[in-house]
Amino acid sequence: MLRYMGPLFVVDDLGPIRRFYEELLGQGVKYDFGQNVTFEGDFAFHLRSFYQDLVGAAAQPRGGGAAHDAVLGFECDDIDALLERLRSGGARFVHELEEQPWGQRVMRLYDPAGHIVEIGEAMDMVVRRLHGQGLSEERICEATGMPPAFVAQALQDRADAGGQRCERPTPAPSAADVA
Repeated sequence: MLRYMGPLFVVDDLGPIRRFYEELLGQGVKYDFGQNVTFEGDFAFHLRSFYQDLVGAAAQPRGGGAAHDAVLGFECDDIDALLERLRSGGARFVHELEEQPWGQRVMRLYDPAGHIVEIGEAMDMVVRRLHGQGLSEERICEATGMPPAFVAQALQDRADAGGQRCERPTPAPSAADVA
């Protein structure tokens, strides 16, 4: 049986990649084997030198740069706070927050190796935001394409939490905090 493991990206230096994903995006490391690292979301980065030993010349970049035909995607409950953290952290944006045709606010940026990272507002938060703007459940379903059961559950979860937004995720400690 074939089982999907997650995307693997090849980079020249893991240091900037780890700082970006751990410190700016708050992603935890699942495995660190020195020459490759896998994050908790099951996406991985391999050093080009290590990867080249495994596959030979196929590991050499083509066209002189990172391809923009693959995107690493995330969702976030508090996208506005994350945008501010990314701005203050010096992130290079493809574009900052833009509302997509289905109502989700999304930003796209480059990681240190030039891969595009897409971060969207979590869809349950989109539902709550649209409801807060006065849209009915039926209209939210039409606008977002989400099924009625998802919309009802997102609004129920908000009611169960006393109408409060989900708490902001706690950022992962930096290497300086651990030392």
